[in-house]
Amino acid sequence: MSVFAKKGLGQRFLVDENILGVIGRLARLGPDDVVLEIGPGLGILTRYLADRVDHVFAVELDPSLEQPLAERLSGRQNVVVRFGDALELDLAAEAPGATKIVANLPYNVATPIVVESLDRLRAISLWCVMVQREVADRFFADPSTKAYGAVSVLLQLVTEKVGFHPVARSVFRPRPNVDSALVAFQRTELPPDYPRVKRVVAGAFAHRRKTLANSLELSGVVSRAEAAAALGEIGRGAAVRAEELGPGEFVALAHALS
Repeated sequence: MSVFAKKGLGQRFLVDENILGVIGRLARLGPDDVVLEIGPGLGILTRYLADRVDHVFAVELDPSLEQPLAERLSGRQNVVVRFGDALELDLAAEAPGATKIVANLPYNVATPIVVESLDRLRAISLWCVMVQREVADRFFADPSTKAYGAVSVLLQLVTEKVGFHPVARSVFRPRPNVDSALVAFQRTELPPDYPRVKRVVAGAFAHRRKTLANSLELSGVVSRAEAAAALGEIGRGAAVRAEELGPGEFVALAHALS
């Protein structure tokens, strides 16, 4: 049965098994692990995981992959495949006991899946994900760089990077026009009042060309005057831009705004 990747779903199937050992090393796989995989595709990574961990919960959006996955995973009783949208499903309920996310994430949803998992999947202690190289660079970018943004702040507040590996375009079918990378990071802690911090961070970067205070006002988070006063409390001027603040400063800013 021929299966073709759907561009609209951001699919690019993993076909080169040589990369699996790198994934296993960065994910620190062990026999007691319970893993959540999002976007199993043709099941090459799923089968590798199933042979090395206690249980795998795989979530796939594309129902046309049901037969190929069933064939590749035949006989592996420690795998549960659920068809649905990972951004809409209650993943904590779909993958009970999962403490790791190991996945070749679909290009078009990689960032929201990772960001939402930080607080919605609090049992997850380690992520090892394949994403576009540009996205991987964004995850742990430094302040005052072009790549630094809301996702950089949120990931660095909650996790620390523990592994990185560039991935050749040839490991995928179809071959993508962009570079990819594996990035691994582990949970540190969730800042107090994280939902408010997350809202402030999102609002701060929503209008990147504006000052941070103006962006927060335009995003409906607080007025410009309130933002300017809070920035003053943390030792920053009213004209500062979001990309100039370090992750910890956003926690201080959210606290000042409260």
